[in-house]
This record gives sequence, C-alpha cells and structure tokens, in this order.
Amino acid sequence: MAEHNITGNIGEALAREHLEKQGFAIMETNWRRGKHEVDIIAYKEGLIVFAEVKTRRDLEHGTPEEFVDYKKQRAYVRMANDYVVKNKREEEVRFDIISVYIAPASEDCYIEHIENAFSPVELS
Repeated sequence: MAEHNITGNIGEALAREHLEKQGFAIMETNWRRGKHEVDIIAYKEGLIVFAEVKTRRDLEHGTPEEFVDYKKQRAYVRMANDYVVKNKREEEVRFDIISVYIAPASEDCYIEHIENAFSPVELS
C-alpha cells in the first residue's frame, strides 16, 4: 500500500475515534456513490454529519483543510442528498472537515474538527 494511503487510513481511524469520543455513532465509512466517496457519516441527537477527513504529514503546501475545494464540497452535498433520500432520513445534515496532522519526527497527532465547514447554500 502506498505511503499516502497508509497516512489517510491512519487519519480516518483517528477521526472516527475523535467523533466517537464526542458521542457520535459512526453510520458509514468510505460511503461511495459513483466515483465519489464520503469518508465518514456519523449520527448524534438528530444530526447527520458528513465528514471529509484530510491527513498530512507536512504542512509545506498548506493545511489539510485547504485541500477541500469547491468541487469536493459540491460532490459532498450531492452525495449527502443521495444518502438521505436513499435511506429515507429526515435529520438535519451538517458538513464537517476533520483535519489531521501527523508530525513526522514525533508521530504526534493533531486533530482540528471544523464543524459546519461549508453549506449547500454557499455552493448554489
């Protein structure tokens, strides 16, 4: 497995653990629709969170969340719509970004959970 895939898998595992510690139940991981994928779909108290996880081992080219561009956000909104329709869900939906930085020398991990990182209205 390529190094970036290993890093991504570690980041997603840390993000799931982070959400569970906040009381979220993980409903889906790596949920696919066509060529797109939602990293984590989680539920807590009437709220479904669609979370994009970005993990980096260096910040030379920017922070992880800077890589969630307009195109990725639009794909997430479309997938969320597909998910709630397909599964007949009526809960509120939120789009979060979970940014994971793994320091290369120490392997220390830093997680930033950006709630309401974007909304469907912003993308119209």
